[in-house]
Amino acid sequence: MVSMSELWLPILLSAVFVFLVSSILHMVIPIHKGDYKKIPGEDLVLEQMRGQGLSPGSYMFPCPKDMSDMGTPEMCEKYKRGPVGFLTVVPSGAPGMGKNLVQWFIYSCLISVFVGYTATLGLDRVATYSAVFRLTGTVAILGYALSALPESIWKGQGWVITLKFVFDGLLYGLVTAGTFGWLWPATSPPA
Repeated sequence: MVSMSELWLPILLSAVFVFLVSSILHMVIPIHKGDYKKIPGEDLVLEQMRGQGLSPGSYMFPCPKDMSDMGTPEMCEKYKRGPVGFLTVVPSGAPGMGKNLVQWFIYSCLISVFVGYTATLGLDRVATYSAVFRLTGTVAILGYALSALPESIWKGQGWVITLKFVFDGLLYGLVTAGTFGWLWPATSPPA
């Protein structure tokens, strides 16, 4: 049996490697360059939003009071006339990339902790590289890739954007799997 304390290195290194791969995907390879569009009449829309005192948070428009309000003729007309959507407002100021990158690294560490924990339950010390790769890759892909799907299912994000994030997640899962396979206690590297 392998303990979690023996997996600290693959947990930490897989998060570092995922961080590096994600940096390449987002800064070097412009795969996500066209994910967001500019709102037509942005200056006017922003001025209107400021005038309404819009604070940071998640918004839906039009927004019914409750579930029973969704089927009223008034709400149906609002939905029909549009626009219909979701809006996330963050605090004013330049985007805090430093904070976001730290949170992303912590998230990657958390996924790797769950990958490691699952591996301790399903694998023993003499597991082969391929067995470690398959199990840890499956868990990592679940964490990284499939977590993107609800954005399209519930929030209307375009499927093309979501599929790009699924692709990213597949890469992150493979990187995590390779790291765990490489550093698994008593594992010999692939032939």
